[in-house]
Amino acid sequence: MNLTLVIGNKNYSSWSLRPWLLLKQAGIPFTEIRIPLYVGDWRERVLKHSPSGKVPVLEHGPVKVWDSLAICEYLAEQFPEKRLWPADAAARAEARSVSAEMHSGFQALRQNMFMNIRRRLPARGRTPEVAADIGRVTALWNDCRRRYAAGGPFLFGPFSIADAMYAPVALRFQTYEVAVDGAAGEYLRALLALPALQEWIAAAHAEKESIPQYEPADA
Repeated sequence: MNLTLVIGNKNYSSWSLRPWLLLKQAGIPFTEIRIPLYVGDWRERVLKHSPSGKVPVLEHGPVKVWDSLAICEYLAEQFPEKRLWPADAAARAEARSVSAEMHSGFQALRQNMFMNIRRRLPARGRTPEVAADIGRVTALWNDCRRRYAAGGPFLFGPFSIADAMYAPVALRFQTYEVAVDGAAGEYLRALLALPALQEWIAAAHAEKESIPQYEPADA
């Protein structure tokens, strides 16, 4: 199966990380095309692959899938043996719910704590709305780990799409030095320790591009 994943900068593109990490963690071979954003003819290059003009986009022969969660769902359908969602129907419904919540929610966290792997920005972006988002994320992590810990170290035991969806939050918590205790903290450390995520982090540090709007001027 010939799969190509088109992504943006690894330092900044949280949406690109999600399907990339899922593919890597599941051991699904793919070709990676990285297009640095906001550089030269980047938009034209992205449009050659993505109808939306955004990354990520998955190409599978004539099929194009251009939304991170849609890509993950497509991969789950194409590779049922990988069990990218929990096997249990109730757990699977919950995993889809928490993934959709991440996909469409947490706007304050997104807007005030940009993903920027190369930086350490303690105490930045701590608005009351961000604090509420952090509280919801940690409560969700704690609840999932309390109920599914017997199956493995991730939200629903084994690694799943839900974990791929929350990986950029783990990186944001690292950048902004958000303290996370208890089961949620253990989960955060397990996610950050994944070799695939460490590979992404190393590549982000090796990148030379800098996107000014995601770089605090006084940092």
